[in-house]
Amino acid sequence: MIHLDANVLINLSKAGSTVAAKVGMWIRAGERLGTAAPSWQEYVTGPVTPVEIAKAVLVLQGGILPYDKAQAEKAAEFFNLTGRRRTVKFDCMIAAAAVVANATLATSNGADFLMFVPFGLKLEVV
Repeated sequence: MIHLDANVLINLSKAGSTVAAKVGMWIRAGERLGTAAPSWQEYVTGPVTPVEIAKAVLVLQGGILPYDKAQAEKAAEFFNLTGRRRTVKFDCMIAAAAVVANATLATSNGADFLMFVPFGLKLEVV
């Protein structure tokens, strides 16, 4: 399973983007694509159109993973391990969701998530 970060979902609607090409490659290879609820919230906050949202839903055959107790506890652990900076709370939640799901996180903002790799995050920068 590959979790798509909000920035990847946003770039899906850009025709000819390298992100869209990579996602297409994953789909053709049979990868299950999903996202975490915090990533989905960032994405639908927009600006995005209803058509773009509908297309993103079609890509997310693995679904939108609800935010649960295990993810919240892992996010709190990440928050404490990485310096307790308020600016990384959403990143902690997104990284935690991928780790708990044993998924790779695909993002265009690798620098935001590198700090979680030593704690088990599998990261794919696109």
